[in-house]
Amino acid sequence: MALAGIVIVTATIFYSQYLAKKIAADERQKVDLWVAASKSVLNNPGMDLTLPNLIRNGQQSIPIIETNEQDSIIDYINLDSFRVARDRGWLYKQLEKFRAENKRIEIKLNDTPYIANRYYYGHTALLDEVRYYPLVQLFIVTLFIFFTLYSITIRNKATQNQLWAGMAKETAHQLGTPVSSLEGWVEMLKESAVDGRTVAEIQKDVDRLKLVSDRFGKIGSKPVLEEKDLIGQVQNMMEYIRKRATGKVQFALQTQAQSPLYVRISGPLFDWVIENLLKNALDAIEGKGTITIGIVDHLKEIVIDVTDTGKGIAARNLQKVFKPGFTTKKRGWGLGLSLSKRIIEQYHKGQLFVRQSELGKGTTFRIVLKK
Repeated sequence: MALAGIVIVTATIFYSQYLAKKIAADERQKVDLWVAASKSVLNNPGMDLTLPNLIRNGQQSIPIIETNEQDSIIDYINLDSFRVARDRGWLYKQLEKFRAENKRIEIKLNDTPYIANRYYYGHTALLDEVRYYPLVQLFIVTLFIFFTLYSITIRNKATQNQLWAGMAKETAHQLGTPVSSLEGWVEMLKESAVDGRTVAEIQKDVDRLKLVSDRFGKIGSKPVLEEKDLIGQVQNMMEYIRKRATGKVQFALQTQAQSPLYVRISGPLFDWVIENLLKNALDAIEGKGTITIGIVDHLKEIVIDVTDTGKGIAARNLQKVFKPGFTTKKRGWGLGLSLSKRIIEQYHKGQLFVRQSELGKGTTFRIVLKK
């Protein structure tokens, strides 16, 4: 970006110098012409030193229209003859334009009756270049600033993604050793006289730790998408959360689709998303209310709505809920929704967003998966 900035600035400097030299040469040429004409007037008292005549004789590029005292066009110079021939009205439009741009030059030929020649002139291409050059430069600078900010944003996102991936893999690595050790202890317990139900519950928790470790290990690497029964995946996670909720929380699965409903997903990562959404809904209803998951099978996509009857999300926070670190809870790092959005949008090429939320009435998160 620094190199691009140097190139742009250097180019604008050279272009401005080019225009300055061109204008200087043009002014020098007019001065030389005037000086030469001034010297010649001594030998030719009848020489016309009016500006249009000098411009005409000097073969400059200034467009000029000559009219009589009644503004009827007599002649013109440095205008498109072919266009004038095709459309005479265009010439009169140019006359109106010149009249508005510059003060006319009038040469009186006779007093009674009054006869005069009037000269209306416009701008040269050079003058237009000078006039529009600041706008061009402004556009270039704006474009440069835009690409600079865009590059910084992309760089920050890339750095953030690398940080998340590194942290997730390190977490998976740190969990690996104690989980392996716990599996060994569980096997020893199975061979002892410990109550089998107790060992079974410990085994479930160890399996849960293995699942968490597997989820973190998949962050930062491309997951393998497989054909999975979406309804079955959602039902399993709903049952898992139901066991950890109070009896005052009602869970409902609403769908017209028939199971199995196959879609290409990463099972562990998709379960993580549903778990995060259900846990957020559980926190929002504060121990009492209803959590509903609706699944709709469309022609090209599958829509999953997770709705709660909780406290809702304030409008000012709707754009922040997916940002890392944002949370309204007293505990937690505010990473669940951020990771969920990453899993759905980057790994599954879908969408995750807040469909609607109203304070005191609840919130609906929507997942859209392409078939």
